[in-house]
Amino acid sequence: MILLVPANPLRPRRPDDHFAAEAEAAHAIGLEVALVDHDALARGDALRAVAAVPGGDRALYRGWMLNSVQYDSFAAALSARDVILRTSAEQYQQAHELPGWYQALATVTPTSSWTIGSDRAAFDQACAELGTGSAVLRDYTKSMKHYWQEAAFIPDLTDAAAAWQVASRFLELRAEDFTGGIVLRCFEHFTTAEIRTWWIDGTCAMVGAHPDTPTDLPPVDVDLTEIAPLVAALDLPFVTVDLAQRADGRWRVIEMGDGQVSDRPATIDPRTLITALLAGVR
Repeated sequence: MILLVPANPLRPRRPDDHFAAEAEAAHAIGLEVALVDHDALARGDALRAVAAVPGGDRALYRGWMLNSVQYDSFAAALSARDVILRTSAEQYQQAHELPGWYQALATVTPTSSWTIGSDRAAFDQACAELGTGSAVLRDYTKSMKHYWQEAAFIPDLTDAAAAWQVASRFLELRAEDFTGGIVLRCFEHFTTAEIRTWWIDGTCAMVGAHPDTPTDLPPVDVDLTEIAPLVAALDLPFVTVDLAQRADGRWRVIEMGDGQVSDRPATIDPRTLITALLAGVR
């Protein structure tokens, strides 16, 4: 088994600083670590990106976010070297893009509608499908929640002009990173900070803080009873599920992501993550 991590762009024989602790943890438990060139992956040169990866083994990836096309090229380039990623390109897209996981988790996540592309008429239709009330806007993979008032929150879905103004600002900020289409999610009031749960082969392996709020540790009594069988039914090898508690006490899914490209908060020891991940795939 090989752990693949991005190379440091300035010192390409070393892991990227952001993933160095996880690479060190992998070395400590006897896992081989190989470096990939993330910049080459991002510009579409997957063969160059994996040139330093030894052939003939299974692989786990922990690195920067890739879109689904980039990941597909990544997997194909590795396959040409007889290296098989634990997560297939199809599984990556299902976890990484909201339309891939929404139906399976619809009962535990805010009601959503989405477009294909960024057409205004399709956006208006998506707003109409949700009806009235407030919504949070994103694309298939990411929101701009740090620009909450101008590019994320829609106070009134029936105010078409104001809603499109928020969407237009979102599209401007996402620019070439815009993925898939515009997603609208009914606004729900949460009483806790988000937490990040880590799932390996459908089983929750860790519950921790969200990377945006690493010191807001989760309560000890997070109830996953409603959520766990739905995540397990997706049959995905390694995902994260971000949760927050609603005013009525129910834990709600804010986001699912592929675990390979989900950030680890500083309050989770890298050895804990790597040990859990390796135990789950051996």
